[in-house]
Amino acid sequence: MRAILIKNTVGDASSLYIGDAPTPVPGADEVLVKVIAFGLNRMDIFQRQGQYPLPAGASTILGVEFSGTVAVIGSNVTQWKVGDEVLGLTSGGAYAEYLVVLGTHLMRKPTHLSWAQAASIPENFLTAFQTLFLCSDLKPGEDVLVHAAASGVGLAAIQLARFHGARTVTGTASSTEKLDMILNMDNGATHAVNYRTADFSDTIKQATDGKGVDVIIDLVGQIHWAKNIKSLAVDGRMIAVGVVSGNVVPSVDLLPILGKRLHIQGSGLRNQKATYQADLISRFEKQFLPLITGDEGSGPIKTSIHKIYPWGEIQAAHLEMEANTNSGKIIAEIV
Repeated sequence: MRAILIKNTVGDASSLYIGDAPTPVPGADEVLVKVIAFGLNRMDIFQRQGQYPLPAGASTILGVEFSGTVAVIGSNVTQWKVGDEVLGLTSGGAYAEYLVVLGTHLMRKPTHLSWAQAASIPENFLTAFQTLFLCSDLKPGEDVLVHAAASGVGLAAIQLARFHGARTVTGTASSTEKLDMILNMDNGATHAVNYRTADFSDTIKQATDGKGVDVIIDLVGQIHWAKNIKSLAVDGRMIAVGVVSGNVVPSVDLLPILGKRLHIQGSGLRNQKATYQADLISRFEKQFLPLITGDEGSGPIKTSIHKIYPWGEIQAAHLEMEANTNSGKIIAEIV
């Protein structure tokens, strides 16, 4: 099969190329999927640079989310048949014409979604679903702060929180265009802050009548730490999902954490046990997948695609993600 490979194993975007790789063979509990589209994620860049340790047994080929058709099923797989249209999550290998994935890690593709729209869902929405409902136990009427709000995970988290009945959802981003996007979309943020030009903790204070937010979803890390602590309400929960601004906080005052009884938790999906992932996927598919439409749809929750690249332009796609200019998901299609 053809796959996107990395010259010399690690490198910059120019090291990506389409080459030949062995077609994987599914085990008894696995399915071979013919990939049609796949999503880009920040972890792909870190992995390409040699900065992301792979889970045990994961393919060294990039990519964790995809859409496509079932090509071969393992002997123990009963829920799928050849030709089924699916989307799913894998520990690696999505940047390829074929991949193997556990049968429990697939979802049936809704007919109203395009292949690109379907591929934009798994990593973003499952991460947002996990952080809001499993880690944070978000309740209707609570206040939420989402960082990197115009990212795929950020947009998913805003919509899920609003749909679930959050009182306020504040998003942070780095440009007027991104702020307009998160405010103007259906079930969008109630408040938005350019973190480069304003102190988001001041906005939180005003938006929540001085109480602070109950939940923070943070994909940014170091630069937001002090303002995050300031923004949290008593018994507030902060879920750390990413550290794109850095992973070391030079100094930490523990007193606000103690005084406000704060809960600070890390969250990851790729390194979770397969049984946990399967349960998460099943719950999300039943609760939210039928509600998701494309950008042009009329449903309560929508996908948001920034740009679709042919996979031959994967270098340009990676460069755009590294430049942080995208609002929404970057997708590649195998053509």
